[in-house]
Amino acid sequence: MEESKKAPEPALGEIAWAFLKLGTIAFGGPAAHLAMMEEEFVRRRKWITHEEFLDRLATANLIPGPSSTEVAIFVGQFKRGWRGLVVAGTCFIVPAAVIVMVIAWAYLRVGALPHVQGILYAIKPAVVAVVIQALGKLSRSGLRTPLLALVAACAVLLSFIGVSPFFVLLFAGLLSAVALTAKNRLLSLAPVSTPKYVASALVGATAILALPVSLLRLFLSFLKIGSIVFGSGYVLLAFLQTEFVQRLHWLTNRQLLDAVAVGQFTPGPLFTTATFIGYLVAGWQGAIVATIGIFLPGFVLVALSGPVLPRLRRSPLFAAALDGVIAGSLALMAVVTWQLGQASIIDWKTLAIFGVSLIALLCFRVNSACLIFAAAAVGWLLH
Repeated sequence: MEESKKAPEPALGEIAWAFLKLGTIAFGGPAAHLAMMEEEFVRRRKWITHEEFLDRLATANLIPGPSSTEVAIFVGQFKRGWRGLVVAGTCFIVPAAVIVMVIAWAYLRVGALPHVQGILYAIKPAVVAVVIQALGKLSRSGLRTPLLALVAACAVLLSFIGVSPFFVLLFAGLLSAVALTAKNRLLSLAPVSTPKYVASALVGATAILALPVSLLRLFLSFLKIGSIVFGSGYVLLAFLQTEFVQRLHWLTNRQLLDAVAVGQFTPGPLFTTATFIGYLVAGWQGAIVATIGIFLPGFVLVALSGPVLPRLRRSPLFAAALDGVIAGSLALMAVVTWQLGQASIIDWKTLAIFGVSLIALLCFRVNSACLIFAAAAVGWLLH
């Protein structure tokens, strides 16, 4: 905690610039986003310690919504309160949403996605190297005892046999808490108050009620999805298919798959799939309404849980459970990294890109953003 207290408080403009940059270059999905945030805010800027970062990662994994975006919102809130919360989250989302909106505009005119296979071919193995480096550093704090290492191993096993990520995290937290009860008598939880400024985050949503019926329905659909979705992009795909293909008949299955593909190959959060769908349904107004709808629950949930987290941390029972959830979160990151590695390191060229990237990160401390841009250039040249 001492490290974060001694670090100067960043200005809102500095927070905005940092997250605009991340939102523009954060390819590779949540694991890669978290790895880049760890490098940027823990090691380089020293805005937050490893322990504080892991606490917020664990909490983000336990609430619905895009976990990496919620960690970004947590970091902004930690440094500058509700203003930082809004600035960090918005600036991380906006670059990807703008890029997706441009792609959706082109998609409606040509009826197909732009060819990006070459760039992705080289970026993915570089992303694997970035995540491996971050996992190594986060594990020093998150798996600091044999018990937590055991919890992580159990979480990996459960994940590989197909248990839902949410239940893997619940199991990890319970296992760690039960281990504590075997040693000590539990202390009662301190009373927790709800932050007063949360109401202001909800008030803004009422303006949506003035929208036309189709836009209101679009907003409510994405608000519902953003409030209940846990897990990977495949879980999001299932919710989107049920809502927009089966119930509302606003999309075809091909359009839905293209929307998810756009969310995967563009930087920033996968939930910007909503931006693409919103544009297909109702143009730029639909894109904005859909983006607000799916991300708003994350802002509200972080606003509710952020001030509560330090108080709960002082409870031995909750601290033990959170440590277990952290270990489970790192285990899930490791499983995702393994799966991404299998899908992306497919020949000697991608193996070479992965090896060079890992050496550059571990031995020469190359910035991950520079590495991603270099890999993209290599992919462009190779194809």
